Amino acid sequence: MLCSCSNPKQITWYDLSKVKFEDKYFQENEPPFSYPVFSESVKSLDGEMVEISGYFLHMRPSKNLYLLSKGHLASCFFCGVGGPETVLELQFNSRQKFKTDNLVSVTGILKLNSKNDGHFIYILTDCKVTLLD
Repeated sequence: MLCSCSNPKQITWYDLSKVKFEDKYFQENEPPFSYPVFSESVKSLDGEMVEISGYFLHMRPSKNLYLLSKGHLASCFFCGVGGPETVLELQFNSRQKFKTDNLVSVTGILKLNSKNDGHFIYILTDCKVTLLD
């Protein structure tokens, strides 16, 4: 179900950059896990309806895994530019028809993730996307 995004808080990638990472060792993971330590300003956004612009990326459309990136695919986190704070996991209830690298604005509920390494550190749920380009 799409959110009723009547008055979301406008955020930027700079707002989300206020996170540090500490290596933590867990017995089930051989290499250390980079654990996010969110600043107070980022923590204040947890659970809030937010809006942010970026580049839409299809990661695994068959599994409804989509991302919003600060940069287009050729310069995204996975290509070695930026860190995990430069992408948001987008959670929809249905498949999306946007194309990779479409410039979009996304509204959703921001969730901070420091416990589940199977997901990204920033997750937007109940997303609504608007094409900007």
